[in-house]
Amino acid sequence: MQDTLHNVVDAQRVATTRYVIPKFYYFAHFAAMAAFIPFLALYYRQLGLTEQTIGLLTGIPPLLALFVAPLWGALADLTQRHQRLLQLALGGLWSTVLLFTFVRNPLWIVPLVFLYALFSAPIIPLVDNSVLALLGERQALYGRLRLWGALGWGVTGATVGVLIERFGLHWGFYIALLCLAGCLVASTRLQVQHVQIGQPFWQGIRFFVTSRPWLVFLITIFINGMAAGVGNNFLFLYLDELAATETLMGMTLMVATVSEIPIFFFGDRLLKRLGARGLLLLSLSASVIRMGGYALMPSAWYVLPIQLLHGFTFSAMWVAGVSYANRAAPQGMGATAQGLLSGISMGIAGATGAVVGGYLYGHVGPAATFGWAGAAVAGGLIFFAVAGQRARDIQTA
Repeated sequence: MQDTLHNVVDAQRVATTRYVIPKFYYFAHFAAMAAFIPFLALYYRQLGLTEQTIGLLTGIPPLLALFVAPLWGALADLTQRHQRLLQLALGGLWSTVLLFTFVRNPLWIVPLVFLYALFSAPIIPLVDNSVLALLGERQALYGRLRLWGALGWGVTGATVGVLIERFGLHWGFYIALLCLAGCLVASTRLQVQHVQIGQPFWQGIRFFVTSRPWLVFLITIFINGMAAGVGNNFLFLYLDELAATETLMGMTLMVATVSEIPIFFFGDRLLKRLGARGLLLLSLSASVIRMGGYALMPSAWYVLPIQLLHGFTFSAMWVAGVSYANRAAPQGMGATAQGLLSGISMGIAGATGAVVGGYLYGHVGPAATFGWAGAAVAGGLIFFAVAGQRARDIQTA
């Protein structure tokens, strides 16, 4: 009875006006990304680019994120100007998306992709760090705020697919610009609590490159992110070859969102029940099944039930990852930890998935590409099940 009452109080706490701005921000940010990122591969194809070139272009932002996101995070921790840097990154991202709407020459795509990588990489790590500081001792409730991002992704993904099918791909860019403008406004109201670094800055950096449990954690995040990179960059191309409409592609985003919501909402309970290690094992197992499902689906419509696994492959990993990174980080270096998490998961892992996926897609076809991605994650699952036993402190996250 007391546990139930405690959960009700926690839910009411998150529902207060203090958390309206973070909820709105997550909704607007991921709405913008849903209108922009999934359709970039189709945009590149319209410009006449090959699958290998598309793979390289989609691999640039996550590869640069490996270096850019931690550097932005470290700069924010060192200067304690988290909000100013967030606004700078948002302004740069808005301007870059605007420039995409004018580009028709493929030669201009490369510098725009680099600008997109530079400004997009630090945004979510900086916001996550601020939200965790805002939650204080209730950080396990992070998922209940983050689920608004899932709602933004799903609602916009379903809507923009219909608009793009009727009016063209540029409508996705216009919606992204509108949502990013909302993010800029919200960033001026986002409360940022400054935390002084509890030890010499470079001593904290040393932790991130020498801690065995932390490195095991990052390897696991990399494996899951690599498979996600293949799916994020080539699923729509595969569906296009299976004669899927843009409306169906939008529906895949909506279904994925539905699967995220319960995982984010009950993230605190899952962490208490399974621990971060258990959630990561669950996420890896779901990734194996998901990639295998893509490889075997006989028609485009089969993608919808497969997308229900997204909640386990992404949301479970992210809840566990954000929680562990925040707890493991030395005092005052939370933004650096979140930047490393993002840089690995959406950085080098996504880049590896994009580049290798592009090569495989052009040489062995889409079905075999997803099959190899599933096999790689299966190997990673075995590795983490063994190596993770020697890093049991992850379990306490």
